[in-house]
Amino acid sequence: MLAGCTSTRGSAPIRERGPAPASVTASKPLPPVAAGRYRVQPGDTLYKIAFEHGQDFFDLASWNHLADPGRIRAGDILRVLPPRPVVTTRALPSTPMVAVKVIAQPVPSPTLNKPEPTASAPNSVVDDAPPDTWSWPLRGPLLARFGEGLNKGIDIAGTRGMRVQAAAPGRVVYAGSGLRGYGKLIIIRHGKTLLSAYAHNARILVVEGQRVTRGQVVGEIGDSDAERVKLHFEIRELGKPVDPLNYLPNAG
Repeated sequence: MLAGCTSTRGSAPIRERGPAPASVTASKPLPPVAAGRYRVQPGDTLYKIAFEHGQDFFDLASWNHLADPGRIRAGDILRVLPPRPVVTTRALPSTPMVAVKVIAQPVPSPTLNKPEPTASAPNSVVDDAPPDTWSWPLRGPLLARFGEGLNKGIDIAGTRGMRVQAAAPGRVVYAGSGLRGYGKLIIIRHGKTLLSAYAHNARILVVEGQRVTRGQVVGEIGDSDAERVKLHFEIRELGKPVDPLNYLPNAG
């Protein structure tokens, strides 16, 4: 009876855990992309990728058949160099020798749906109109001119915290620090063909999608990713750097 009244509770079985599968402990490295291609990284935008590769935003959208350029995903592989024309050969029977005709097949250009801006726009700012007037983003000694060494813009000296102003009306298409060598960077689109860039800021005071007017404060000068406090300023036409002094007043 005593034996019947007593009961024993078995302890929970012990299971030894082996090492986690390799797929959990370490992610498999991604294969390299082909020349002329780029793998989209988290936080990338098409404007950032175009700027980094010296291409026009609309060209990238066309080459990659992007109906909505605002929708790219991390991991996507994009073409960042123009596609080669497709070459076909046709023999012409009317001639004794074989003649070759080269036919370039154009890449179709889809209708681009512009992403909606995230901030209200003043009536004076027109998305597709080029600026009539430019102004200096910062007044200070000129440290370096366009084309000196590998300079793609101009460098302007200043004191940390000085206000950086938009050189022309437009829309902010990039605000961040994802481009190596530019530090905290602001890129503003002006019409369909022009961009202005403001690098090495200490603070960024605008957001992507925001409309700005000429002279509006967009940042504060600093030395992010630079050897000294300065503003590096670029203007790009169709993705290619051009001399900002050809646009700014009293440049001569």
